[in-house]
Amino acid sequence: GAAAAAPAGLGLRLCLGGWGSLVNPTGVAACPESGRLAVAHDGEKRIHVFGPSGVCLRRFGVRGDAGNDIKYPLDVTVTSDGHVVVTDGGDCSVKAFDFEGRGVLAVREGFCLPWGLDATPESDVILTDSEAGALYRLAADFRRGELKKCQMIRSRLVSPRAVAVCPTSGAVAVIEHLKALGASKGSTRVTIFSAKMDLIGQMDSFGLNLVFPSRIHATAVAFDKEGRVIVTDVCSQAVICLGKPEEFPTFNPLISHGLSYPVGLTYTANNSLVVLDSGDHSIKVYSS
Repeated sequence: GAAAAAPAGLGLRLCLGGWGSLVNPTGVAACPESGRLAVAHDGEKRIHVFGPSGVCLRRFGVRGDAGNDIKYPLDVTVTSDGHVVVTDGGDCSVKAFDFEGRGVLAVREGFCLPWGLDATPESDVILTDSEAGALYRLAADFRRGELKKCQMIRSRLVSPRAVAVCPTSGAVAVIEHLKALGASKGSTRVTIFSAKMDLIGQMDSFGLNLVFPSRIHATAVAFDKEGRVIVTDVCSQAVICLGKPEEFPTFNPLISHGLSYPVGLTYTANNSLVVLDSGDHSIKVYSS
């Protein structure tokens, strides 16, 4: 009841999880075909799959040291061909599962600290390596468990974490975590690349603060169906629309009440906005 309707007409439709069901969740993704939601968290089984109605359909990804076990999940995405892909900070790998929870592929070579990831419409995966300061494109035949290519497509980023791919234009948005200076707590930078990985927009917390009424510390990013950049802000406990890359940045709060510590963001196929709130270990689904 605390999550009131947002200024843009978004209302809370569904609230899932909660402490005990989800433990310190770190990532959320929607299956573009089925509408199922995959959530990565710190429980005994690291991945929970929820149906569109909110029922938990499956739990998998056991905590452990075996090949397909998950040590410490950082983010999750779902490909258009129905595979759940997870970044594992525990052994610096990327692991893929089918929706039954069977491990189909683990990529361990070459990463320093794989963090955020998002799937393209072609079922490739765009991946950040926070420690290496790099962005990768991973192509695989997940059904056969075969890695085709893992290519660095951008370097010299600063601690890139969350990433999102625009399903219409192919643009890529990355949240970089800038180093703290002196007593400051550090800041974030939202960086937008074109589908060809040309830089087309960039703004850090300081720059955004010059334009907007509050300091923005972005933790998650997504594109809506019109191609606008949407971020979560843990400072104001809000979800904010920064506009399309060509008009970036504008300022339009979408959700300004009812969030504790939003860390994940995705859109479902029916254009519902899904927010992962690690403050109360829940998934909140908003629709207009």
